Amino acid sequence: MTWEAAAVEASRGESEIGNFVLSNGMEVVVIPDHRVPIVTQMVWYKVGNADEVPGKSGIAHFLEHLMFKGTNEHPAGEFSAKVAELGGQENAFTSSDYTAYFQTVTPDSLLTMMEFEADRMRHLILSDAVIVPERDVILEERRSRIEESPEALLDEEMQATLYQNHPYRIPVIGWMHEMERLNGGDAMAFYDRYYAPNNAILVIAGDVDVARVGNMAEETYGRVPRGRELPPRVRPQEPEQNTKRTVVLTDPRVTMPSFQEAWVVPSYRTAEPGEAESLDLLSEILGGGTRSRFYQELVVKRGIASSASAYFEGMSLDATSFTIHGSPRGEAKIDAVQDAIEAEIRKIIRAGVTEVELEKAKNRLVRSMIFARDSQAEMAKIFGVALATGSTAEDVQKWPERVRGVTAAEVQAVARKYLNPDRSVVGYLLPRENASSGDRR
Repeated sequence: MTWEAAAVEASRGESEIGNFVLSNGMEVVVIPDHRVPIVTQMVWYKVGNADEVPGKSGIAHFLEHLMFKGTNEHPAGEFSAKVAELGGQENAFTSSDYTAYFQTVTPDSLLTMMEFEADRMRHLILSDAVIVPERDVILEERRSRIEESPEALLDEEMQATLYQNHPYRIPVIGWMHEMERLNGGDAMAFYDRYYAPNNAILVIAGDVDVARVGNMAEETYGRVPRGRELPPRVRPQEPEQNTKRTVVLTDPRVTMPSFQEAWVVPSYRTAEPGEAESLDLLSEILGGGTRSRFYQELVVKRGIASSASAYFEGMSLDATSFTIHGSPRGEAKIDAVQDAIEAEIRKIIRAGVTEVELEKAKNRLVRSMIFARDSQAEMAKIFGVALATGSTAEDVQKWPERVRGVTAAEVQAVARKYLNPDRSVVGYLLPRENASSGDRR
């Protein structure tokens, strides 16, 4: 669909969200929201740390930092200074599957933001003078975010154990010993390969209309030459997992022990029809909040846990993870928390879920999408993540309908199929003084 056709469709009220592709291959999504006079621009590149060359871990995140170092047209710092001058906000982030850059400004400043962002899509300039200091920045970021956090270290080791073959096992920020060797040549090679309009998605959410955004997109991004044709994003996949693995981290900085267990499960892109929605509902029923089975049984009824949760990381390009977590309360031990959490999973595998709790879980999930509309940035992120991981704008819009269609039998089926305790990774975070006695608290 051209942007002109999308604008006509939106004006007729058939769809308030515009979705079209520029002639150079850049996909555009426009989410009008006229409640307040602000707008968020997000540019998503369909590349993340799972696309890195082996031995160059962290290069995707490193390049995210370097993207603020300027071009011939706009020297380093000018873009950020302009955002600040306009009273706006900006940031960027990297994941395993994508890298995104965003600004939130008033609508009359949107064209300026698009000009800046389009310029650095292909015209980044890097010199040794900026490479070494920025590499020091990301090394310090790893020290502060990972090395100084026992929780982050355990999460990193859990990922490295859960994924035996897929690059999701590698941390987004990178391994320290490989980050220390990253250089400007690595960064520019990554940039030249992946940063181009035909590997990017533009999401605009806010006080704009589809036709105006279409004109501005053509005027700015439309002038950027199409990049090389990239092959399909095919990564090494996971073999059949047939063992239960345990990861234990003891650290004197730990004051509250915790337990987690994770499984490799399909994502929205890789799942059979209905399975991902069922996994989403399963995580909500088990540990999605104060009305969940974990919370009601472990925190309210038995009082043995200070927290208990479940999470399904559904929006991934490849097979993803389903994780449960719990921390003991008072004199309770981790063994008791783990046993109680796993007992709740066995109950669903054996007896399923009730129609009442399924309906309540559906309501909570669907309402979360409704509530997200209160934030333009959140809506832009929802669409951006989906499109960067193989879904479409239509998939996002029809997601509530698909969730509503899930049956209790389907939720039970995915629990039975995927949450096999003999094919999981169990992680324990323990205070060092408890490790030698084997007393898991």
